[in-house]
Amino acid sequence: LAAIADPAGEGSRTFIAVDAEGARAAADFADRQRKAGRAVSPLAGIPFSAKDLFDLAGEVTTAGSKVLKGASPAAADAVAIARLQAQGMIVIGRTNMTEFAYSGVGLNPHYGTPRSPFDRATGRIPGGSSSGAGVSVADGMVSLAIGTDTGGSCRVPASYCGTVGYKSSHGRVPLTGCFPLSFSFDSIGPLANSVACCATADAIMAGDWDGVVPRREARGLRLAVLKDFVLDGLGGEVAAGFDRALAALGRAGASLTDMAFPELREIPAINAKGGIVAAEAWAAHRPRIAEAGAGYDPRVRTRIEVAETISAADYLDYFARRRQMIRLFAERFEGFDAVVLPTTLNTAPAIAEFADDKDYFRLNGMALRNTYVGNFLNVCAISLPMQEPGQAPCGFMAMAPWGGDRSLFGVASALENVLKG
Repeated sequence: LAAIADPAGEGSRTFIAVDAEGARAAADFADRQRKAGRAVSPLAGIPFSAKDLFDLAGEVTTAGSKVLKGASPAAADAVAIARLQAQGMIVIGRTNMTEFAYSGVGLNPHYGTPRSPFDRATGRIPGGSSSGAGVSVADGMVSLAIGTDTGGSCRVPASYCGTVGYKSSHGRVPLTGCFPLSFSFDSIGPLANSVACCATADAIMAGDWDGVVPRREARGLRLAVLKDFVLDGLGGEVAAGFDRALAALGRAGASLTDMAFPELREIPAINAKGGIVAAEAWAAHRPRIAEAGAGYDPRVRTRIEVAETISAADYLDYFARRRQMIRLFAERFEGFDAVVLPTTLNTAPAIAEFADDKDYFRLNGMALRNTYVGNFLNVCAISLPMQEPGQAPCGFMAMAPWGGDRSLFGVASALENVLKG
């Protein structure tokens, strides 16, 4: 709470709302239970943040927007948040985000934009849409942040802020009580300082495994290095970091094999009018835009409205091609433990670089390009820091087919041990 309140820090931009009184009361309750000798979860008292699109009982879920400020307070906590609270973990507050979760850069004209922890004097984007989530962990305001990932919204902030970020297999963590963007792509995931912390949170929220990460060593890991599309146009620091990470893994005994996937180059054409995500966002927002469109972030509104021209036939075509690519990925994954690639093309650009709309849309596309591959292929995926000490944060991503979450955490733990040096 002191870190959030520090006037020299990012707390006022990182959090849209802070419940200091409720957090202290919950912590006091856990302390009293322990002193009384009652059985208390070992996780009781751990502070975490919740992205502003999660329902918290008695609070208005604004989803990073001013349009929803007059909505009715939530009647109950979102299921994912309630499951963490049932273990005694404490919600500190609601974190800032791109309005309605529809951008990978994290800018918010309504509540301000929290700055990435690197090069604060310049002021760099935190990544989005879970912008406050990434900064809240990176700055030590909380031990864990809960975000969502539709096109990369947990992994992009992790990459730009230097944390671990996880995208769970779609549908594992219940979306009840979470403001939607795209029902076909939305997934809930954690950001934290380690693979083990993310695994613990994932297991609690999903309720389908025990959170005990399988013990794996780098030696013997079979890693497929995705070559097509995702390595085009990498920034110099990211390219050097990725090469350095692969070399370290090779020295540690991992087997590295190139994976061809030329079909991924079709994704920009599929998304020319916004694709599946935009179509579903337009369906959800169309009535609200008609009533209160002037209150939207114009850039978010533009990205949603472009889908007005998507026909039913287009939408079905997108799904048909997506199903084919998901099958291709599963087939090519056979014999591997994970597919690896850089999380983002670049390190965090300066906020000032987004003044022009053309630059905004270009840089947003760069932020989301690689992570969106994972959402389109319906995988589980994790981003780990791979930068050298003192360098700008950038992420190393590992992916596995849908449902491979537990195994992927084991692989990620082994990768983490090598990447940390």
